Formats: sequence, C-alpha cells, structure tokens
Amino acid sequence: MSPLPRTVRIVEVGPRDGLQNEARAVSTEKKAEFIRLLVAAGLKDIEAASFVHPKWVPQLADAEQLIPRLESVQGVRYSALVPNMKGLERAISSGIRRIAVFTAASETFNRKNINMGIQESLEGFKPVADRALKEGMSVRGYVSTCFVCPYEGAVTKEKVAEVVGALLDLGADEVSIGDTIGAASPRDVEITCGHLIGQFPVEKLAMHFHDTYGMAVANVYQSLQMGFTIFDSSAGGLGGCPYAPGASGNLATEDLAYLLDRLGIHTGVSLKLLRQASRFIAEELAHELPSRVLRTS
Repeated sequence: MSPLPRTVRIVEVGPRDGLQNEARAVSTEKKAEFIRLLVAAGLKDIEAASFVHPKWVPQLADAEQLIPRLESVQGVRYSALVPNMKGLERAISSGIRRIAVFTAASETFNRKNINMGIQESLEGFKPVADRALKEGMSVRGYVSTCFVCPYEGAVTKEKVAEVVGALLDLGADEVSIGDTIGAASPRDVEITCGHLIGQFPVEKLAMHFHDTYGMAVANVYQSLQMGFTIFDSSAGGLGGCPYAPGASGNLATEDLAYLLDRLGIHTGVSLKLLRQASRFIAEELAHELPSRVLRTS
C-alpha cells in the first residue's frame, strides 16, 4: 500500500450522470445555476451535459443551450458525454472542449446500454476520438461494470484491462473505472485495480463508485491506499443507471469530500458551499438526496 495522497481531484458528474436518471426534468436555467454553485464550491472538473440523442435521455436534451450558458472560470473544466460522430458535431458547435466516450467491460451490459458490443463500440469511438483530438479537444473514457455486471455476474480483471487499454490507445487521457451497480468490495478493488496499475499509469485512472451496498466510501479508502487520486462523484448522491437494475445513486460528493477532509487530503472543495448546491438541486427535483453528510447538516 502507498502512503495516502496529499491531494485528490474530484470529477463532479451530478449535472450529467446524476440528472439523467431523474424522472423530473430541470430547466436549462436551473441546471446552469446548479453548475455555477458547484464551481463556487471549488469543483474544477464538471461533467455538465450529454450529447446522446434526446429521445434516449430527454432530461439532457438541452445540452446545446446549456453549454454556452456556463461561466468561463480559470482552472475549471467542463465536459460532456458524446456517443457518436453526430453527437460530437453537436458538442463542437456548443463550444465544449472536453468530451467523454463510454463502453463497458461486460458484453451484455454494453448491448443493453448502447445497443452494441464492446468491440463495435470501440471501433465507433475511434473516428470520434480522432476528430475531437484534431479539434484540440481532450477525451475521457468510461468503462462500466468493471467489477460486477447485473446480467453476467463477476467481471474479470483481464477484461477490464483490455477495455481500458483500448480506450487509452484511442487517445483518452483518463479512463474512469466504474462500479456501475455498487456491488464491489475493497477486496474487489484491490484485485482488479491492482491488476490495472500493474499495466497503466495510476494517474490515468479514475474511480467511479456507486453506493448500492454502502461500500463506496470503503472502496475510496482502498483506492487511496493504492495510489489513486481521481474520483468521480455526484452532488447529493444524484443518479444511478437506468440499464443497471438495482443500482442506487453515485457516491455523493459530500460524503467523498468529508472523508478526504478527515484524512487531511486536499480537494479545494468547500463542504458548506457544496451542501448549498445540493440543496438547490434537491429543491428543484422535489425530493431528498441520499448523501449521508447532506442529511446530517
């Protein structure tokens, strides 16, 4: 185990991965305000939107209207999910400078999620990544079901490494390792991620945990001891996955920030201001959010 890192970068995914799973749509104006509040809280890496076809994710249909409304703040980077070349064209027109592409380590899940196999999805992303890089954009990769698939069960570390390597070869500067149904334990993280960091630089890997079984914070701590310094989280614990039965919300950014604060690890995030952002969006959604830290303050 490595000594705990001094600093951690949080990638806030609430405005995209969180809101896409909500039944209630949020107006473009309110989304922009939510993101403004997240920036004010000190978050500098924010996944703001998705250029998936509006038919599939109607909650995020306003990406082209939202992106131009986002404030340009020094040191803050906004990103958006892009599924194909048409989505990339929309992303370029919006002015976004960082995109994310997504696949899975489980064949069945990938077909349920994006209606294509893993290899087919990677082949489809190659021209998208090439074009984005030529445009001076940066590319992030997501790999879902890196530990357990709701359809296939346990996923091998070798399969995860194969998909991660393919995304890095496409030009992704960072790949997010997803525990999509929140079923991983620290032991699973140790096995799979130990294999990954034996093959890839740890600074190119991010961890993306869900909290279905209450293991997200424990899995973060395991990851920290292994040298990981990038974590995805969602304000208030927003989100889940419509194609993963039983998956609850993402790791809450408040819960992650609280853990890191108590460990003396710098994030640059104000818990007080982060709570304000989460309360704002909870009011817009008209329901309580699952973050433990948010509920205790």
